[in-house]
Amino acid sequence: MYKILIIEDHALTRFGLKTALESKPYISEIFEASNAEDAIEIIKNTHIDTVVMDLGLPNMNGIQASEEIHKINKDIKIIILTSHNNKQEVLNSVKAGARAYCSKDINPEQLADVLLSVTEGAIWFDSKVADVILDELLKDNNLYSVNISDEYNLTDREKEVLNFICNGLNNSEISKLLDVSVNTVKVHVSSIIQKLNVEDRTQIIVKAFKGSLI
Repeated sequence: MYKILIIEDHALTRFGLKTALESKPYISEIFEASNAEDAIEIIKNTHIDTVVMDLGLPNMNGIQASEEIHKINKDIKIIILTSHNNKQEVLNSVKAGARAYCSKDINPEQLADVLLSVTEGAIWFDSKVADVILDELLKDNNLYSVNISDEYNLTDREKEVLNFICNGLNNSEISKLLDVSVNTVKVHVSSIIQKLNVEDRTQIIVKAFKGSLI
């Protein structure tokens, strides 16, 4: 059972979010705040598992709020909701610690699914912004040496495959470098996806960065 905090300055939107989530059996309590300052006071006095937050908050925006929240408790999962897909806002949200970035027109049931998966450790980005994040990550010239955390129990071969994925290689290219079949590479990729609790290759790379795997 998880405790959720909704930070949204529009009362009607906040009500809609709460209504969409409050019936879920994995949520024990939902807290509300209309601004980041009030939300931070709640976080200081209450154990919160996940924050669902509007990016365009008054005074302190969602990016600034994410940074402040993680100063208090770095384990809180943050889901950003926005009607914008500005590249710099997306990247700044990721750098500030957001583990999900969703469009405000997301289906309520899908949002509930995202909330559960993110709270349990996954990373999720709307398809509209996932490519932005991936392109930016692959511009980094320091991706070619990957140091993988042991907490995900990846095998040595899976670590090799993850390294190649983070360098932008496809399955065929990886199979040639490892001298194995493409089907074998697919098996390794599927195992990595399962162990990292992500949905696809893009999210593998994002989690490698955000999950301190690299």
